[in-house]
Amino acid sequence: MKILVTNDDGIDSVGLHVLARAMRPHGDVVIVAPDREFSGSGASIGSLLEMTPEVHTSSVEGIETTWTVSGPPALCVMFATLGAFGERPDLVVSGINPGNNVGRSIYHSGTVGACTTARSSGLTGLAVSQSVTGWGIEGQGWDEMLEHQKWDSAAEIASVVVAGLIADPPEEPLVINLNVPNSDMDGILGWRRTSVASSPPRSMSKVSLEPKKGHDGSYRVRMEWGEPTEVPGNHDSNTVMAGFVSITSLSRMAESDDDLSAAESRLETLLS
Repeated sequence: MKILVTNDDGIDSVGLHVLARAMRPHGDVVIVAPDREFSGSGASIGSLLEMTPEVHTSSVEGIETTWTVSGPPALCVMFATLGAFGERPDLVVSGINPGNNVGRSIYHSGTVGACTTARSSGLTGLAVSQSVTGWGIEGQGWDEMLEHQKWDSAAEIASVVVAGLIADPPEEPLVINLNVPNSDMDGILGWRRTSVASSPPRSMSKVSLEPKKGHDGSYRVRMEWGEPTEVPGNHDSNTVMAGFVSITSLSRMAESDDDLSAAESRLETLLS
């Protein structure tokens, strides 16, 4: 079993290192991660026509083989499935992302995008994210927040999920979205199989442009966040906020049974 571990926060992320080491009991672990921050990149591979991706060897304690790529995590996965780093991997594990990937945020998540890219190449992918305590509180810096991450808890739970996938492989490739509370193991209340919420627990509420002094026609973007909201039902968003592990199977993009008769009728008229 060859396990490819990647992320969207870059090679220096502590969460990546902890997750990779937690995968060692399950097979041969190879890290292929972006050389810098690529959060919010989704399943983007970048403009290959305008950039020349570079690959470099790197070093992570406890992992024999580590590579960095000058591109987003989906590109890391694509290169790996095409043989850039030796034998094709059997499983992709992405994370640990600091901050939940729930609700509509999954569409933009590079953590999840790495796994959807894996599935398009016939591999199962596990996206691992963890809550950040105090996220969104004014005056609290990002680095200060991450000092309190319980990385080992998310890594241990991810290890259990991977063990299950190896023991009973799915008939078709899956994308599993795992969200873990930021807590020691004894503080986690349990786990729930969830569906995707329509929105994350706290969403951007307004975006405005502020003129940049001394630069005519240039603006800074001011983002404002709304109040936390409660999402009813058994969704990923409220489950992890309540102290439970959320595990969600993300469906593939496919055709829909929605009625297209009006559009089809117009196309028939246009093209006849």
